Amino acid sequence: MEQRECLMHALHQLYYDPNIENKNLAQKWLMQAQVSPQAWQFCWALLSPDKVPEIQYFGASALHTKISRYWGDIPTDQYESLKSQLFSQIACFSSGSKMVLTRLCVALASLALNTMPEAWPGAVAEMVRVFQEEGGGVDGRARCLALLELLTVLPEEFHTSRLPQYRKGQVRGALGREWGSVCPLLQQLLRRADSPGAVKARVLRCLSSWVMLDVPLNESESLVHDCFSALPDPELFDTAVEAIVNAISQPDSQRYVNTLLKLVPLVLALQEQLREAVQGGDMETCHGICRIVVTLGENHSRTLLEQVDHWQSFLALVNMIMFCTGIPGHYPVNETTSSLTLTFWYTLQDEIMSFESERQAVYLQVYRPVYFQLVDVLLHKAQFPSDQEYASWSSDEKEQFRIYRVDISDTLMYVYEMLGAELLSNLYEKLGRLLTNTEQPTSWQHTEALLYGFQSIAETIDVNYSDVIPGLIGLIPRININNVQLADTVMFTIGALAEWLADHPVMLSSVLPLVLQALGNPDLSVSSVSTLKKICRECKYDLPPYASNIVAVSQEVLIKQIHKTSQCMWLMQALGFLLSALPVEEILRNLHSLITPYIQQLEKLADETPNPSNKLAIIHILGLLSNLFTTLDISKQDDESGEGSAPPVKTTPPPPGPNPVVVVLQQVFALIQTVLSQWLNDSQVVEAVCAIFEKSVKTLLHDFAPMVSQLSEMLGQMYSTIPQASALDLTRQMVHIFASQTDHFPPIKALFELVTSVTLSIFQQGRGSGKKPDLFLSESLDVKAVFHCGILSLKFPEAPTVKSTCLFFTELLPHCSDVPPVARVVQEDGKVLIQALLEGIGGGVSRSLMDQFAEVLFSMNKNCFSLLTLWLKEALQPPGFPSMRLTPEQKENFSQQILSRERVNKRRVKDIVKEFTLVCRGLHGTEYAAEY
Repeated sequence: MEQRECLMHALHQLYYDPNIENKNLAQKWLMQAQVSPQAWQFCWALLSPDKVPEIQYFGASALHTKISRYWGDIPTDQYESLKSQLFSQIACFSSGSKMVLTRLCVALASLALNTMPEAWPGAVAEMVRVFQEEGGGVDGRARCLALLELLTVLPEEFHTSRLPQYRKGQVRGALGREWGSVCPLLQQLLRRADSPGAVKARVLRCLSSWVMLDVPLNESESLVHDCFSALPDPELFDTAVEAIVNAISQPDSQRYVNTLLKLVPLVLALQEQLREAVQGGDMETCHGICRIVVTLGENHSRTLLEQVDHWQSFLALVNMIMFCTGIPGHYPVNETTSSLTLTFWYTLQDEIMSFESERQAVYLQVYRPVYFQLVDVLLHKAQFPSDQEYASWSSDEKEQFRIYRVDISDTLMYVYEMLGAELLSNLYEKLGRLLTNTEQPTSWQHTEALLYGFQSIAETIDVNYSDVIPGLIGLIPRININNVQLADTVMFTIGALAEWLADHPVMLSSVLPLVLQALGNPDLSVSSVSTLKKICRECKYDLPPYASNIVAVSQEVLIKQIHKTSQCMWLMQALGFLLSALPVEEILRNLHSLITPYIQQLEKLADETPNPSNKLAIIHILGLLSNLFTTLDISKQDDESGEGSAPPVKTTPPPPGPNPVVVVLQQVFALIQTVLSQWLNDSQVVEAVCAIFEKSVKTLLHDFAPMVSQLSEMLGQMYSTIPQASALDLTRQMVHIFASQTDHFPPIKALFELVTSVTLSIFQQGRGSGKKPDLFLSESLDVKAVFHCGILSLKFPEAPTVKSTCLFFTELLPHCSDVPPVARVVQEDGKVLIQALLEGIGGGVSRSLMDQFAEVLFSMNKNCFSLLTLWLKEALQPPGFPSMRLTPEQKENFSQQILSRERVNKRRVKDIVKEFTLVCRGLHGTEYAAEY
């Protein structure tokens, strides 16, 4: 088949063959054909009038591809003929297929961008002239629409073109100068009484496209005014909105203050049209007008605020935005406009607060009342609809409403910065009136929204100084909670006040019963559990009188399986905080009753043959234990973050005897080993087991000591059977905490040596088995964790361990080139390795190990030289590192020697390192040095 037939066959397959594989093959072939040298011949043929539009479209696309991507292939002497061919094709298609016309216009636009301003000066003026000339048997309206299409795609093509940066600047300047040819044409067409709707719509689209080129606002001013005149026409409304919004949101537009001031009355004049749209339930028109108002307000509030003489018209604009915020109906079902306005309120507040204090005071006088009104409007919009209406909403609508309320909550929190404590008093008074008014029945929606306002602020802002909180806590029990949404908000409000309760523990008795009651309701799962967790964290030293009650209720809901997995985990964390403040005997007693049912369950599961359902049960139980141990901490030091109420006595020493967590872990250790032996191949179970110990080590730190040797042995067995990342992470943590303690050194050292030798054997196997080492690695272990373990153990007090670690690094580094995970970790953390090596050379480890340190340096030099150059420079920069005895010149000298040509000679590198370590230790030139 000759190429043209192949082409027709492929196009036929692409458009009409039902088989998807044939379509894909055809598309691939056609993409290649498009970029082939023959494309110039066939694309014109495909445009012939006897072809169907799909085939003509492909021809036009091929032309565009050639011009936009392979411009360099076109000889200069062919520019003119290419241009005139495109002009005549556009004229032919101006009354033909719209999609082909657009592609041809894009092709000519691309040609113009590649030739202006040198080869085709005045390109736009010529386009206008060519299409305004009579001829070609094409009627005037079709020619006019084709010209507008061409002018519209020209700026769009500029934004997506692949022009080099310097050309982009030239072409943008040339296009800016061409606006003088475009503007009068657009004006004339918009203002002519006999211009058809389709032409006017195209003019507006064209304006939208050109203003994105940063056409100065004062140069498009009269056209923007014409857009406002087009807004009452439903056929032109959307495109007019788009053009206005694009024009006034250009970054440069704020320079044209007078033009902006003239726009304000035009925007205010839209209020009538907006009110009619609201009454008629015309959501699209509301949305469009709101976009215009908000764009003007958001982009230019500073400029307009500064025009003090026009303060009343700007205030009117702000009030118009307030109307849009409070637009009647429930979002997102009856309206979608109010959400557009929220960012404006942030912007206006930022601008007001950024003025110096005298001017700020003047603006606050005007705008504080506006913001108080805004709070009322937002809380009204945050109200739930009636139960019946809410039940009819789809889950997607409910989710959108939830997100909308979160946005309102964030706005209220922000507004608090401006309104301060008065805002809380204001909300409290309203809530008080609502709950104490016996005359009128109140809707739960109203109460819920006011509480939601409180919660929004109290969640992130310290309300401890506020004098209305005691009253609020006093009001909460008076609320008639007859609805899930209201109950949820009551819970979250109590949770938000947990820090306040820690300072006023006497109030706990009035809210705790509500929380414990809610724990039994599955519909309130998230809110009740998270609130209990906050209270247990913040108020743990005030909770012992309530502890037995809290534990009993929690146990009951856990046994009844009321909550989903993640809430069960939070509940365990809450109990961990709670138990931490009790005497050790009580902790043990509570732990016994709390954990025994799970241990019995785990014993039963450990005997069963592994299957998916018992796997989930095992992971769940292990998760409960690790979450409990995450927060169960009997040391009386307060959290660094300042969370939690202060313990009664700061300096109480930890109680004598073993830590309760260690007692429990020792009791269940054998059981956990049994579970592991069944599930050693399953990374999720292994991870869940490691998590228990990891969380305990993190919380207990040195109190974990009695478990070290047992756990090191178990980790060693796990890792040598199947190396898994979670086991490695836990090893890294143990090495970090216990390696410096001589009593725990032997088991930790043995564990680390085992981990490094297993890791290296993985490399060897990976290569020996013909498996790609990186595949083998990613399946088997976490290189980053081993790397960090290695860096820690370079500081071990034992020479044999440090030697094996150096060997580990010299074997690992050559894999920078063939194992992506190794390359990644070396790139990210190689500097930390250099720092550790320099620390050792500077005197941190025995001089007898310098040869091994030099070997690692030699390997880094060989495998990541360019990075080493940078790291050495950065690492040696701090004064006094790696030794107080070094001068900057000595450091510089060492650095140059290591990076010089001698770096390829291992013997020489070892000598350089030995010499440097003597200087660092102050031994250079002494008799010690002679022995060395």
